Amino acid sequence: MSASAAQPASTHFLHGLNPLAKLLAPLPAMLLLIFVRDLATPLAFLVLAYAVLLVGARLTVRTAVMLLLVVPALIVIMTVGFSLWTDPAGIAHDVVVLRIGGWTLYGAAVLIGLATGLRLAAIVALALIAGLTTTGQDLARSLVQQLRVPYRVGYTAIAAFRFVPRFRRELEVIRQAHRVRGQARGPLAALGRGFGYMVPLLAGAIRHAERVALAMDARAFGAYPDRTERHEVPFRARDTVFVVLLLAASAALFAVFWPWGL
Repeated sequence: MSASAAQPASTHFLHGLNPLAKLLAPLPAMLLLIFVRDLATPLAFLVLAYAVLLVGARLTVRTAVMLLLVVPALIVIMTVGFSLWTDPAGIAHDVVVLRIGGWTLYGAAVLIGLATGLRLAAIVALALIAGLTTTGQDLARSLVQQLRVPYRVGYTAIAAFRFVPRFRRELEVIRQAHRVRGQARGPLAALGRGFGYMVPLLAGAIRHAERVALAMDARAFGAYPDRTERHEVPFRARDTVFVVLLLAASAALFAVFWPWGL
């Protein structure tokens, strides 16, 4: 039992790290990637982010499809889009990729579009290190415990995060009730169903908010400057090691690749 419980922590280490460590480690690279213009630097960080995610995260089918299909497709779309938006007057005209009538797509424009697409994809992939392996509740708790954010703000954020799955369940119940009563077809009927979903969902949200507010008042929420924590989200030595290693890897990649793109 203990061996099976320890297995996920060893194979999917990102889920056991402090949320602040997963936010702090890629943040400098994400900021610096905004200013790079070459192809090699964002491609290197994209590979680094994918390696960290594939090794350290529990990937569902949906997540794997997003990483392996959606992100590459977005790179292609952004490459084409930014290539078309690039001003031909400010680029070299030595390589012609496509010519339609009086309009010409130059190779330099395609390279600019590809560099922009890779840069945005690398930033998104680095952000997914925390986004795919961190819950909103743990992030709010770590902000309160490590950064000393007022617990009134942190617990309010936790309550807001818990509204989302509740809304999803209530919406599914409302849809099932509409199916039982029968639904008309057509665009006007679809618009009516949208309003039909909105009213009971809003009413349920108001009732739930009132119950949460009464429960928080009953527990003297906000009456004291500090509160005890039921769930601890500590910042351990492994979090420090992860931050140091990822920062060192980021510095090495910038030192190797960025000078060639300047």
